[in-house]
Amino acid sequence: MKKKALISVSNKTGIVDFAKALVELGYDIISTGGTAKTLQKNGIEVIEISAYTGFPEMLDGRVKTLHPKIHAGILALRDRKEHIETIATHGIELLDMVVVNLYPFEETIARPDISLETAIEQIDIGGPTLLRAAAKNYRFVTVIVDPSDYEPVLRELREKGDTSLETRYNLAVKVFSHTARYDGIISQFLSSRDHENRQKEWPEVVNFQFHMKQSLRYGENPHQKAAFYMEKNPPSFSLARAKQYQGKELSFNNIVDAEAAFRLISEFREGYAAAGIKHTNPCGVGLSEKSQLEAFLKAKEGDPVSIFGGIVAFNTPVEPDTAEELSKMFLEVIIAPGYTPEALEILSRKKNLRVLEVPLIEKSGGYDIKRVVGGILIQEWDSLDLEEDKLKVVTKRSPTPEEMEALRFAWKVVKHVKSNAIVVARKDQVLGVGAGQMSRVDSVKIAIEKAGDKAKGAVLASDAFFPFPDSIEEAHRAGITAIIEPGGSIRDEEVIKAADQFGIAMIFTGIRHFKH
Repeated sequence: MKKKALISVSNKTGIVDFAKALVELGYDIISTGGTAKTLQKNGIEVIEISAYTGFPEMLDGRVKTLHPKIHAGILALRDRKEHIETIATHGIELLDMVVVNLYPFEETIARPDISLETAIEQIDIGGPTLLRAAAKNYRFVTVIVDPSDYEPVLRELREKGDTSLETRYNLAVKVFSHTARYDGIISQFLSSRDHENRQKEWPEVVNFQFHMKQSLRYGENPHQKAAFYMEKNPPSFSLARAKQYQGKELSFNNIVDAEAAFRLISEFREGYAAAGIKHTNPCGVGLSEKSQLEAFLKAKEGDPVSIFGGIVAFNTPVEPDTAEELSKMFLEVIIAPGYTPEALEILSRKKNLRVLEVPLIEKSGGYDIKRVVGGILIQEWDSLDLEEDKLKVVTKRSPTPEEMEALRFAWKVVKHVKSNAIVVARKDQVLGVGAGQMSRVDSVKIAIEKAGDKAKGAVLASDAFFPFPDSIEEAHRAGITAIIEPGGSIRDEEVIKAADQFGIAMIFTGIRHFKH
């Protein structure tokens, strides 16, 4: 008896060639609706589902494959005598292959102002049922949900006459992952709305699914096992989609630090910008209107010790003269939106240096997630920019235009520093960073110490308010002339009074940028 394949696909990529190949291999094709028409139009003989089951499609196509003749043919265990006798009694034939992909629910709900009714109509019922049935019976049935599997399956059929048990198992696993994701998307969409399609602030249920990209040598430390998982369709500016030109495989810490570096450098869309990152904190950031090399040298000068063994990021494609300078240093990773051929040739001399290309980060969709024991914390990404009309000069002296430029720059950087965060800077260069201290005044002292004599005439940014005026006193002793901070302390008046006493201009942003 000829083998039978049931084909019903929404995504018809490659299906005509695949079906033709199956026919050449001796399969009968059973198909439904639009898929059947596509195959017939291309000269492929098809048994339509209603003819096979003896029962018409109904309810506008909602009921097509939900029939015992279909599902018994899929689910029958070939090595169980009573199963074979039962289907024979009822005139049911075995189905050897199921090729199905689902209604495009995810693409549908991505459209703006999608109605609930339209979304509901794109929930596939028969497709997941067919897939799950075939995947459950993988010992005997080949199930395909992904068009990329057509060619490997055909190769096995041609070489061996059938698919191997290992192949059928792996295809079944892919099916259950696919249907789980499909149901998860539906669940999350519906739980984020009420019955009138009004958006809730937070969904009742959150579903995530990530796919293995690569196993890692270890995690943060050598005794911790680790792996890198990615979303099914990550954005182009994701590290999961980065192009690696050379170097060793990325480590756990490389990935974390590279993400921090590129989030920071993506703040700068004009001119040339370069940033050095160490343990997720910026150790130097430089800007230039003239050249990339100048920007990098400023970043390096900000903390030439800490940048050793760190990660360097650029907002423009890496140029040869910059590459020459980079090749003189020990770095773990370079990340940029591009490289000239000459720059790649120069960097290739450093065989272990990881060289990554990825576009600048756009506004991030989705959520920022942190894992805790027994649950997760979810928040929006911190993508709030300064709102110029809400900036408030709270001191007697206003910042000069040059100080204001430096304050804006420092504010962009301090957002990416671990709290308590302090940045001392000029308008085009970070001079010192105080990160992650338990006391804000200690962060101020560290940033000033890093800046050294260059702190004189510089500005200072703080990610949160100053609880006491002691930080202002430290800033004054170092020669800081202007400060930007959120404000909001019960001692704001004392802090402002200290700034006025020392002639320091101070701006309140009304925005806090804690980063834990």
